[in-house]
Amino acid sequence: MIILAGAIGALLIWKIDYIHTVYFRDQLTATGTIINGSILTLFGLGVLRMISIFISYSREEVAMVRFLKNIKKETADSLAGISKKSIIARRFNTLERLHQSHTPVNQSALASTLIAFESTRNSFPRFISNTLILTGVFGTIVSLSLALIGASDVLENAVNVDGMGLVIHGMSTALSTTITAIACYMYFGYFFVKLTDVQTNLISAIEQVTTTHLMPRFQMQTDSVLYEFTGLIRSLQTLVQQMATSQSNFCDVEKNLVETVDAYKENVEGMNNELADIKGLLRIGFRLGEK
Repeated sequence: MIILAGAIGALLIWKIDYIHTVYFRDQLTATGTIINGSILTLFGLGVLRMISIFISYSREEVAMVRFLKNIKKETADSLAGISKKSIIARRFNTLERLHQSHTPVNQSALASTLIAFESTRNSFPRFISNTLILTGVFGTIVSLSLALIGASDVLENAVNVDGMGLVIHGMSTALSTTITAIACYMYFGYFFVKLTDVQTNLISAIEQVTTTHLMPRFQMQTDSVLYEFTGLIRSLQTLVQQMATSQSNFCDVEKNLVETVDAYKENVEGMNNELADIKGLLRIGFRLGEK
């Protein structure tokens, strides 16, 4: 907006003589000044309103980026450093309240409400955009009326310089008001379309973040429940397979333990026999009695 305004200002300075001729030279009445002043006043008010909305949406985009960073960092407070009046903060708080009250979330209703609320912010610029071109038509009609009055005077008096001057003045005023209205309408209309694009882009970003980050956090949908239940079944299948493998290993261990115990019993019985033989030999060697 600043660059285009600077270019238009440079063009006006370059053609200052033409501007003076069309708008200010030989003006018999203040009609052209009043109409052109009204057009420029409406244009200025509309531009100021659009600038304030652009700045507001710029802050909303910054808040959106900060919110996404908080989610990726998994901070305790997802709204850290974000204004409570921002759209994303209001959407987060709304979903949190609905979740705490165990109320189903209707994202379509939330989106419709947001679109309706944001559309009201563009009502004044929309009014200016629709009015600017009409002011040019109004100025043309008034100027032609002045020209007709001057033509009537000329017809009444064959030599009436004032009447002819009024005709020229009316035609000049019609030209100036039409040029002013068309130029303001083209400038204002372009940036009004851009404002609508920015608003649409911001609202779509809000709904995308709601769908991808907030809805899974605050509400369990049927599809998500089925998906998680399927994952749970798959985990249970893996667990059952692991348990079957463990049971098979336990059976092998049990067999090994039984074989070990049997071998131990055989070794113990063999040791008992060997001890009995050693005791008998010791009795014979030392000539001990049976006791």
